[in-house]
Amino acid sequence: MPGTQQPPVPDLTPAPTPTTHQPHEQLTTLGAADAWHFSTGADVVVAVLDSGVDADHPDLAGRVLPGLDLVDGSTDGRDDPVGHGTTVASLVAGAGEPAVGLAPDATILPVRVLDEDNRYQEATTIADGVVWAVDEGADVINLSLGGPRESSALALALAYAMANDVVVVACTGNLSGDETYEVWYPAREPGVLAVAGIEFVGEESVAAGWRASLTGPETVLAAPAVVTGAEAGGGHRRVQGTSFASALVAAAAALLRSAYPEMPAAEVVHRLVTTADDLGQPARNPDYGYGVVDPVAALTAPSFEVPVNPLDTKARYGVAGFGSAPTDPWQLAGDPSPVPDAAATAVAAAPPGGRTSEAPAWLLLSAVALAATALGLAAAAAAQRSRSPRRS
Repeated sequence: MPGTQQPPVPDLTPAPTPTTHQPHEQLTTLGAADAWHFSTGADVVVAVLDSGVDADHPDLAGRVLPGLDLVDGSTDGRDDPVGHGTTVASLVAGAGEPAVGLAPDATILPVRVLDEDNRYQEATTIADGVVWAVDEGADVINLSLGGPRESSALALALAYAMANDVVVVACTGNLSGDETYEVWYPAREPGVLAVAGIEFVGEESVAAGWRASLTGPETVLAAPAVVTGAEAGGGHRRVQGTSFASALVAAAAALLRSAYPEMPAAEVVHRLVTTADDLGQPARNPDYGYGVVDPVAALTAPSFEVPVNPLDTKARYGVAGFGSAPTDPWQLAGDPSPVPDAAATAVAAAPPGGRTSEAPAWLLLSAVALAATALGLAAAAAAQRSRSPRRS
């Protein structure tokens, strides 16, 4: 039954194996060295919808597929005039020595949706990118972008992704002086893993909330937001933002999808949520959600048959019913607590990754419209993939 945890199935935890990768210092807090004995993300495709990806960066060499440019069509996604997407991709699959990526053997599918100002003008651009990535075989989609407005077009595209067994991860957003204090959309779309940021402070490196995170009742997980990643054109740079926390959770999802190739996306989400390292108030809280992502715990947890995405609060997929993720990962309905007033603690942050505008439904790609019709007839968890096979 959807609201009840199912009995455990036989333990399928992969046997530990040696790894040649050495993790960057920033990954030690996530137990990367131990996680890589179980999985390094091999044979998993992570779509990065962003500003493009510098495929020639040494950390990403041989790990970036030909993609798509939805900004001006001038590239195949393997170029990055901004640098944001390259850094995000490197935190997923960067395999330098040491490796900055949490899933260093994963493959990146780049979809350029952000312009040279690191923004997007229409949510339909993101929706088109999501649908294309699903059809091209993405196992995980990372959205290190967002804005205050909801979008029916993007909601349909995300529903299409979830119906096709894709894990969707998005950042909760960064505080800025010209926006409201609520979790960005699409992070607050039900079913999406909404990721806030943490940082490590003091001589003992105590985990605390990154001060510029936008947080609220929709927050699902947290991950480091002050990190080092690849810089477009070569080298590395120190960055901060929930964009980069989101990338690390997407990488954690890739580790699971690699270790358990037959595991449905719903169980991947369930594992990440139920094994998170609780931080802040007990159980779920607006600042950290269920806690800091714990890749090792997720990889070694008992297996359960998970019938539906535990974060999806919609009775069925469609354009209506925007809401917050449940308080309990198995609860399929409930009233979220109000977003706290953060005005008194707002600080300057990097410019937001993009602004969305509500787009008319008629602007959708025909593929999205057809998907919406199909989604009204069956639960997403029961849908089977009918798209490009997984590629290594």
